[in-house]
Amino acid sequence: MPDIAPTRADLRIDGASLRLVRLPLITPFTIATGTMTEKVFPLLTLRSGGLEGYAEGVMDPLPDYLEESVAGAMDLLDKVLLPQVLGRSFAHPDHLARLFAPWRANFMARATVEMAFWDLWAKSLNLPLQTVLGGQGTAIDVGVSLGIGPIAGTLDRVAQHLEQGYKRIKLKVKPGHDIALLQAVRQQFPDAHLTVDANCCYTLADSDLIRRMDDFALDYIEQPLAWDDIHDHATLQQRLRTPLCLDECIRTVDHARKALQTDAARVINIKVGRVGGHSAARQIHDLSQSFQVPVWCGGMLESGIGRAHNIHMSTLPGFTKPGDTSSASRYFTRDIIREPLECVQGRMPVPPGPGIGVTLDHDYLATATLSAKDYAA
Repeated sequence: MPDIAPTRADLRIDGASLRLVRLPLITPFTIATGTMTEKVFPLLTLRSGGLEGYAEGVMDPLPDYLEESVAGAMDLLDKVLLPQVLGRSFAHPDHLARLFAPWRANFMARATVEMAFWDLWAKSLNLPLQTVLGGQGTAIDVGVSLGIGPIAGTLDRVAQHLEQGYKRIKLKVKPGHDIALLQAVRQQFPDAHLTVDANCCYTLADSDLIRRMDDFALDYIEQPLAWDDIHDHATLQQRLRTPLCLDECIRTVDHARKALQTDAARVINIKVGRVGGHSAARQIHDLSQSFQVPVWCGGMLESGIGRAHNIHMSTLPGFTKPGDTSSASRYFTRDIIREPLECVQGRMPVPPGPGIGVTLDHDYLATATLSAKDYAA
């Protein structure tokens, strides 16, 4: 996708701040791999002149989603990635992605710097992030992701969120918490747009069980098999009517290409932080469009900073399925930004203004910060 924003002189990174932030969740969030009660994440500020760009890391404290961890990312940011960019000037955010290319994996840590620079660069042009990314529109369709819990309680939560206008209900599943759940939800909500997310907890030996999910008119089945196995997903798709959606398997454009070429993914969940930042996310979006495969933007329980980045990315034309950028108030009693990110009848407004369009609530951020370090060029 060509850049449609005006160009400017190279932008010099004068300084940075790296915080470790903790936000308690209102309710525990349970998936196949465990339960989260809080969100702990790196928060990065990049500075140029009087401007600041923000981003957060989406890695977990332990490597139970992908191989990155908060501790490892904080160390890599501190010792390698930030020293590479401080005092240097860049003409475009794509240049940061190329700078970090020699480092193996660590896509989430790299994305933290790249996304902060996208925000900073858009602000230097006095343009919204969506404009420099190539998106448009004032709001996006949003779905909701419901963690694992008792079926009766899940039915209540589905009803509540459908009443609020959410466009898609995603149910987290795992062996022993799948078919009975789907039977109950589909019986009570026959017309709801439903998907399931297994977070890698099945194998090909479970094909017969997974095939039973074909009976529930799901929009797609998300990441049923291993986090690093595109091949087995292609095999599984041949046995199903329901489209498979890949999440954890897609960490690079090449992963997306291989999944699309082998019919391992008929839908792709693009998490900007998972794939290394906005530049790679746009490439995966464009590639998916060439295969006529829809994409949507997944979430990692981000604070308002990461949520705003995801909202802007979701305005690109290939994001035709509702994403996970639901209301921040579902997760946190108070966010670290001043602007509320709240859905209206299943539509999330795009924050207006330059960059990601949100500002830090420094007073509350100070109470949520576990550690902080400033850097000067």
